[in-house]
Amino acid sequence: MDLGRFPIISILEDMLEVPEEHNEKSRNNPSRAYMRDAKAMAATPADVIEHPNAYAFVVDMPGIKGDEIKVQVENENVLVVSGERKRESKENEGVKYVRMERRMGKFMRKFQLPENADLEKISAVCHDGVLKVTVQKLPPPEPKKPKTIQVQVA
Repeated sequence: MDLGRFPIISILEDMLEVPEEHNEKSRNNPSRAYMRDAKAMAATPADVIEHPNAYAFVVDMPGIKGDEIKVQVENENVLVVSGERKRESKENEGVKYVRMERRMGKFMRKFQLPENADLEKISAVCHDGVLKVTVQKLPPPEPKKPKTIQVQVA
């Protein structure tokens, strides 16, 4: 009996975060990666602020070091912030979690950049668990000057 065709199995595997290699041969579910990405995006709060000369993307990243965060631009207009918060592997003898509420695992946020975003002038700074990505704006195009045509006298 192929359990992969039952949706509840897929939901349970996602909840238990069963590695994809474990069940890759038993079923082919292309939406699994999408669901994982959707969960990661939903759990990452962010603010987008427009300043006169730049856009600021402020993302909460408590407990994550700056070198564990990846900031990229995809498809020439999508800002992607991603990374992973890993569970501490140090467990002392006789010590166990009574409650674990902090989210562990991958996180990701995607932001559509406006047309006037300068992709060559992007900076990212992580301070006290808050990532701030600044994208400078392109200068506005100069207004076209009216073309003056000299009138000849006939």
